[in-house]
Amino acid sequence: MSLKVVLIVLDSAGIGALPDAEQYGDAGSNTLGNCSRAVGGLKMPHLGKLGLGLLTGIAGVPPVDEPAACYGKMAERSPGKDTTTGHWEIAGIILDRPFPVYPDGFPPEIIEPFKDRIGRDILGNKAASGTAIIEELGELHMRTGKPIVYTSADSVFQIAAHEEVIPLDELYRMCRVARELLTGRHAVGRVIARPFVGSPGSFQRTANRHDYSLKPPAPSVLNLLKDNGLEVVAVGKINDIFAGEGITRSVHTTGNIDGVNKTLELMREDFNGLIFTNLVDFDQKFGHRNDPRGYAGALEEFDSRVPDLIEALHPADVLLITADHGCDPTTTSTDHSREFVPLLVFGHQLKKGVNLGTRSSFSDVAATVARIFGLSFGVGVPFDREITP
Repeated sequence: MSLKVVLIVLDSAGIGALPDAEQYGDAGSNTLGNCSRAVGGLKMPHLGKLGLGLLTGIAGVPPVDEPAACYGKMAERSPGKDTTTGHWEIAGIILDRPFPVYPDGFPPEIIEPFKDRIGRDILGNKAASGTAIIEELGELHMRTGKPIVYTSADSVFQIAAHEEVIPLDELYRMCRVARELLTGRHAVGRVIARPFVGSPGSFQRTANRHDYSLKPPAPSVLNLLKDNGLEVVAVGKINDIFAGEGITRSVHTTGNIDGVNKTLELMREDFNGLIFTNLVDFDQKFGHRNDPRGYAGALEEFDSRVPDLIEALHPADVLLITADHGCDPTTTSTDHSREFVPLLVFGHQLKKGVNLGTRSSFSDVAATVARIFGLSFGVGVPFDREITP
């Protein structure tokens, strides 16, 4: 009988401001809590049954007396609040300094060689919402062929281009050029291709996004599993976040539900190892766009698939549901928020209702995953003994 750990990251599903959130401008952020109140309550009976309502006040998701899962919340030890930092820490890599950010745009020492290498001028070069800057500059981009370069409060160098103006292969080449240039003190966490289609007034980003991350600075638990002959299957943007390090197979997805479906297909295969899934729509489509109604709908849609995930678990399999940061859609900011993240752990042979408390690092997941497979990972505090009968 195969043994799988299914680790699902609900991208940006934070559950309340960390103690240092004020330093990041995020005091009062609570992605799930504030979102639930903004829409008059969430219908998430399945996550509620697992124990989600015990972690923070979520309208419509009350605390339950006998949760079906073990439950807790995790604080991020690494500085920052970006996707790469959060996922790396989940996999056992704790950073000692944040990635660089560029609230005033990128300096000439980056932009000028970038323009020289791609053979074009650019538009933008400022911090902006991805959808807003496409609406602002998309028509000019289509007339001039100049790519749109922008950033955010996160450590990202993003290039937006219409697929009929700059073909995907050329956009991806531009991103590789930027990745080569952004080193040393300018080593941003990710370079992101942001292709879009449509016409002025009705532009839409496509599923052909591609992230070019830095290589992790140290081996993660993914490397440990792979080196010990286990499968590490990356679903969604996980492979990009880890620059392929420690991954044995990568599965592309077009959105949350496709990600769930691909995860379910993998769960039914016969292999031992980790399925590491990122569901990006919460963050990309709704958090950054300050759309609590859309965020709520995506949460409820995922909740409706939780029974399918539980049913697909083999007797010894383990399902972990967590997040990588917050992105509160109810605040004035359109950026990520520095928040606690949920930790729900379910398995047919595991204990039920164990309160795992507040973990001091996301890396406790890495340590626990290693122990489930009989291995030892030197970062994080494992909780496998707390959940095992």
